[in-house]
Amino acid sequence: MSRQNIRYLQNDTTDEGGLQINVETPSGRLPIENAEVTVSYTGEPDSTLEKVTTNSSGQTGRLMLRTPPLEYSMEPSEQQPYAEYTIQVTAKGFIPVNISGIQVFSGETAVQRVRLVPEESDINPVDNIVIPANTLFGNFPPKIPEDEIKPMEETGEIVLSRVVVPEYVIVHDGAPSDSTARDYYVTYKDYIKNVASSEIYATWPDATLRANILAIMSFTLNRVYTEWYRNKGYDFTITSSTAFDHKWIYGRNIFSNISRIVDDIFQNYLSRPNVKQPILTQYCDGQRVSCPNWMSQWGSKDLGDRGYNFIEILRYYYGSSIYVNEADEIAGIPASWPRVDLSVGSRGDKVRQMQSQLARISRAYPAIPTISADGIYGPATAEAVEEFQSVFGLPVTGVVDYSTWYKISEIYVAVTRIAELY
Repeated sequence: MSRQNIRYLQNDTTDEGGLQINVETPSGRLPIENAEVTVSYTGEPDSTLEKVTTNSSGQTGRLMLRTPPLEYSMEPSEQQPYAEYTIQVTAKGFIPVNISGIQVFSGETAVQRVRLVPEESDINPVDNIVIPANTLFGNFPPKIPEDEIKPMEETGEIVLSRVVVPEYVIVHDGAPSDSTARDYYVTYKDYIKNVASSEIYATWPDATLRANILAIMSFTLNRVYTEWYRNKGYDFTITSSTAFDHKWIYGRNIFSNISRIVDDIFQNYLSRPNVKQPILTQYCDGQRVSCPNWMSQWGSKDLGDRGYNFIEILRYYYGSSIYVNEADEIAGIPASWPRVDLSVGSRGDKVRQMQSQLARISRAYPAIPTISADGIYGPATAEAVEEFQSVFGLPVTGVVDYSTWYKISEIYVAVTRIAELY
């Protein structure tokens, strides 16, 4: 962000967006309490705007920061639609981290996860992270067209017998042939949240966000299902090159509304009749690059403004035969959602399992009340669920719905796993 833009934010704008920082260990999602976070404008890192400390859940409060006007993100513009902020994070016994280019939009909340490496650790830390521009504003290569359905008759082309949401994807941070690019293990949901936050604007209509996120998920699950890169001799799932796949950015912030949508629909993908594999749903920005028969990102925003729902947007671009499907399995979870919400008055083994997981999570996150796993969903369980939902950015209802069940499973697995992948 230029000094001219910084002066504009300081003097001329009244729009604001939120920024929350979550500080944790490199593995296991264990929170780091009393970490100090200093916030400044990117470009003026020595001019401190805020200085805050993390709570027992490793989180800061929601900081309200100045942003460009909302309308900058509502139509293609040469004006940068988001402000960029820099944070410096320190904690006793950990190596400090500096992250610049954190993107904050008007009216939305940016969430920045920060992983601090212990000073005595063998892990090689990344202590200076620079987040590049959103692909709608920056200059990135357009997608090289591919067939949306991969041939199945070739021996060995399809490895998986059914569609499974993986626990992790391995992201090759560069073009497929770039042997110097690093590979990262990323949880599937975190990958989708990262890509969506990198490639669309969080200020867009909910239906537009859902249509784009479904396209991202279906594309990704096609890569998983067809073992696309492994069948070409590579050891990764997908790349971060926009010419081949989607833009994934190491260490970037995500947006809370995008995060909630992904938590709500992460088991879904797009299908066509009599086609087993998820559809490789390609798209382009629709302004600098046109792509007939693919989704236009700016066009999907316009349709959302006009009241189209997400499936109407998808069918407008991909045809009337496209429909939403659900994966057969979710990898890496203790048990699937019981397909009914759990709330005060619920009883049984599913309640007991959820209570047991919450009780284990509360050892790492002491703000969550410790409960007994008695199989009876009473007021104490509801209180613990509400605090869990508050900590992990879910609607605070005290009811264990689909999103909350799988978020509890996700965090439980993370805090109990002995052998971690990095």
